[in-house]
Amino acid sequence: MPEDEYQKYEQACKRIKKANTKLLEQFEQWLSEKRLAEKTVRRHVENAEFYINTFLLYEDAIPAKEGANQISMFLGYWFIRKAMWASPSAIRENAASLKKFYAFMQEQGEVSAEALQDLKETIKEEMPDWIGTIERYDDPDITDPRKIWGL
Repeated sequence: MPEDEYQKYEQACKRIKKANTKLLEQFEQWLSEKRLAEKTVRRHVENAEFYINTFLLYEDAIPAKEGANQISMFLGYWFIRKAMWASPSAIRENAASLKKFYAFMQEQGEVSAEALQDLKETIKEEMPDWIGTIERYDDPDITDPRKIWGL
């Protein structure tokens, strides 16, 4: 990436992270109003923060409102490879957090009801594949990447 493009990317990420800070504060308030336990609220916010400030900004500067359609790449591939704490339960937990985050975004008018529904359907349909992939990825007896990723 040429230096001027990289600087534009860095500036865009900085703007997005600033907006995300406010968004995450609002999300935390929204969750608290739903009377969830403080620990649960914190976990959902941390998971959403990792998604919007790490994954969505990893290769491109994607604002949170445009990231609902990236869930499959995140939980089915990127999270498994990049998050040292990835496990079947962590995948399920992140899916739950992101459903809540994008439900919040939909209530705020930032994403459409259709985008939220698509996210939920993707999670429901692809969760068994994601769990199978992480189990194969963590299996020391499976060394062929094609078998891990189902290629």
